[in-house]
Amino acid sequence: MNRNMSATTRAELTRLRELSARIGSDPLLTQASTGNSSIKVEGVLWVKASGKWMADAIREDIFIPLDLADVRARVTRKVDPADRYYGASIETAMHAVLPHPVVLHVHCVNTIAWAVREDAPVQLQYQMEGLRWQWIPYVPSGLPLAQEIEKVLSAFPHTDVLILGNHGLVLGGDGCGVVEDLLSEVQRRLAISPRQTDSTDYAALAEIADCSSWDLPDDDEVHALATDPISRKILSGGLLYPSQSIVSPSSAPMLFRSVTCPDPKNQSESRYCSRPFLIIDGCGVVFSRTMSIAQRAMMSGLARVIKRISSSTLIRYLADEEVASSSAIASRYCELGRATVRRHYGGGCGRLGS
Repeated sequence: MNRNMSATTRAELTRLRELSARIGSDPLLTQASTGNSSIKVEGVLWVKASGKWMADAIREDIFIPLDLADVRARVTRKVDPADRYYGASIETAMHAVLPHPVVLHVHCVNTIAWAVREDAPVQLQYQMEGLRWQWIPYVPSGLPLAQEIEKVLSAFPHTDVLILGNHGLVLGGDGCGVVEDLLSEVQRRLAISPRQTDSTDYAALAEIADCSSWDLPDDDEVHALATDPISRKILSGGLLYPSQSIVSPSSAPMLFRSVTCPDPKNQSESRYCSRPFLIIDGCGVVFSRTMSIAQRAMMSGLARVIKRISSSTLIRYLADEEVASSSAIASRYCELGRATVRRHYGGGCGRLGS
């Protein structure tokens, strides 16, 4: 932490670090380096760096200090501030336009399970009654999302909670304690019991993984993507939210369709060797040994989301152009983060995030 900063900034930033670390360590709220947090203090916007994990907030310098007035001026000129401040979160504009001192954006599993429903705005009216919240239909991250938020705030200036269609949850408050309490309340209201799923065929998976390039996931929850018929049906319909494309930006929808159990002795099954993972119908999931920690965490989050979506739910999948846009944004900001985060923090962007 910079020794030249004031005592006020130091104290507020410490609170944000502690809050971010708690949230980043909860797989129901954060998967890998997705999500971001920020605080505005003494004219500075401290926002999470692209590619950094909130779970690391206490042991690493994950926040970048930005000139708040300059960031807001760029948004007013319809310029994405993340293009100027290399290494800053892709959602920097969003954090700047929200008036709250503390802003938190999470990919909450329960929230996403609601936010992918076609009837989400209607259903959430009951769930969120009494809170100062608003719904924002899906819009790409970055400047477009910030501009939509500005429109909402112009009509409803006292909004503290935003539910983003096919995306996640945003909260703002006067301090870290206020935001954490609000998050707990929203979690309570939107909690969904996960569906029980069939048993995993570990014997078949072990045979496939033996002497091959496949690994078994550390998180047993992932296997529900293959063993649960409802999950397989939901996955076959398309992508639910942008973070799915992080697993494999190219041909992502096809990759999430299950395959019949391959014969490990059959060389013809090598057609699967370039895939990052296999969802094996009725058996379970295997990962390529080249899959990153972030990609594996994304799969865990996906399994948790889908287990909270019922078979009767009408789902609003991402359109092809939305999938393409989210993949392009993810690739672009990974490249930006790789250079800047390494320069400032000694790390890389191998663990992709926002």
